[in-house]
Amino acid sequence: MKITKNIFFITATAALLAGCGSTIIPSLSLPMESPEAPAAKTAELTDAQLKAWSLKDLQNDTIPGMGVERTYQEIIKDKVGTTVIVAVIDSGIDIEHEDLKNVMWVNPKEIAGNNIDDDKNGYIDDIHGWNFLGDIVKENMEYVRIIRKLKSKYEGKTQASVSAVDSAEFALYEKANQEFSKEIEQTTANATRYSGMLERLKPAHAAISKTLGKQDYSKQDLSGIENPEGEQKEHVAMLTQMLNFSDDIPSFIERIQGGVDYFQGRLDSHFDTTTNFRGAIGDDPYDNSNPYYGNNDVDGPDPKKADAKHGTHVAGIIAAQRDNGIGMNGVAQNVQIMAVRAVPDGDEYDKDIANAIRYAVDNGAKVINTSFGKYYSTHPQWVWDALAYASQKDVLIVNAAGNEGTDLDTIQVYPNDQVGVGAEISDTFLTVGALNYKYGSDLLATFSNYGKVNVDVFSPGVKIWATTPLDTYEYLQGTSMASPNVAGVAAMIRSYYPKLSAKQVKQILMDSGLSVKMDVVLGGDPENKNSFENISTSGKMVNMYNAFIMASKM
Repeated sequence: MKITKNIFFITATAALLAGCGSTIIPSLSLPMESPEAPAAKTAELTDAQLKAWSLKDLQNDTIPGMGVERTYQEIIKDKVGTTVIVAVIDSGIDIEHEDLKNVMWVNPKEIAGNNIDDDKNGYIDDIHGWNFLGDIVKENMEYVRIIRKLKSKYEGKTQASVSAVDSAEFALYEKANQEFSKEIEQTTANATRYSGMLERLKPAHAAISKTLGKQDYSKQDLSGIENPEGEQKEHVAMLTQMLNFSDDIPSFIERIQGGVDYFQGRLDSHFDTTTNFRGAIGDDPYDNSNPYYGNNDVDGPDPKKADAKHGTHVAGIIAAQRDNGIGMNGVAQNVQIMAVRAVPDGDEYDKDIANAIRYAVDNGAKVINTSFGKYYSTHPQWVWDALAYASQKDVLIVNAAGNEGTDLDTIQVYPNDQVGVGAEISDTFLTVGALNYKYGSDLLATFSNYGKVNVDVFSPGVKIWATTPLDTYEYLQGTSMASPNVAGVAAMIRSYYPKLSAKQVKQILMDSGLSVKMDVVLGGDPENKNSFENISTSGKMVNMYNAFIMASKM
């Protein structure tokens, strides 16, 4: 992820080349700079501020957002851009959501419901995109699939007993086994811990709720119970402790139940060594000769659309309809969201990702968001070829860095544009880490991956409010949320400066960001700190306001 020398030295009178002509940026639109020291804002964010913090402005609001609202107010105003198609390769999208239905891509060459491939692209009735997973929801982790595929060949063997030809494959098998053993042990322990906590919490909450006559109580209410003894005393002590982690016990119980469901779900599917989940689609994931499989059900098979939650949230961050009086505002206007379903609950297949990228490129996407990743890959070349294809076709791919709180310069992750040390296959692939809304040493999200070589920029990714299925909205967090924030900015640049190439847009996003000259905590470990400038290639956080000014000079 190399970057050319920073060229962000721009005068206040830069020409803003809007979609229908050039406009002079007013003198107040000076390039924004980050403060030398953390901002003095100590008050908690209001509900309204938190729900839109990623759109806020560090200089004016003392909130480390991307300057989106300021860009609309001071630069864009009533200027008109061109329409940009943004592909969201994800778990599926609720295309009927109240805040997304008017921004979904509609294939102009396809007639809905006639069961004919009108545009002859190989995909029948692909009105809003394509579903490469068919009815698949659950899947294995890649290392589990590796074990299942190679077990009969290598079980019981040692490195010394395999041929030189099979040495690398055997090493992969051994590594996968080690990963499997570690992960299943940790997941089992977490499932047991969360289940045990839930078993104690529920009866304690029921008993205390009966005593107090209400479900929602505070620490003060608990301390007001006179002379608790025996089991009641234990209940009061435990619930008082739990209120350190939540405002109320019912929502805390819901969170713990979510943890139980998550870890048990991993045990039931991610680590299942016998079930062939791929059988639901009838496709061989290790034969890439045929890209025409799946269906056009881009929100997935679940009537409640629960499997489409992640993708729906990502789509809303990018382009939830702005200023329609409902829900929330996405980063970008003039955008059509193309839904490409290729990411299951588990690790994605390389074949599906490669074909999803090619589908998006061939059907007009100029920006692709990829909020997924894994650490094992059996056919990475298929994806690398697709990334190179996207680059050749002038398409920018915005990619999530991952949520393990680790240095990506020390471990290979997929997808990635790095093939070996220093060998980059695409100059239109941008990897994004996640920021917290607290400007200071805790600016980097505790979960966010980082890396001077393999992470390009950072953007908001903690507690991001956006669309979820069935006309709902939720806070979610992860680099999965940071990536679409940047994809939205990229789409806006491509909308208002359509002559700029994908390579130039990537350069703008990196060069125009805000520099942060302070140490930040890495991986949530207070003992592990580094300068923010040293943990990504650009050393910056994306800023739409500055990006527009730089784009006007490109």
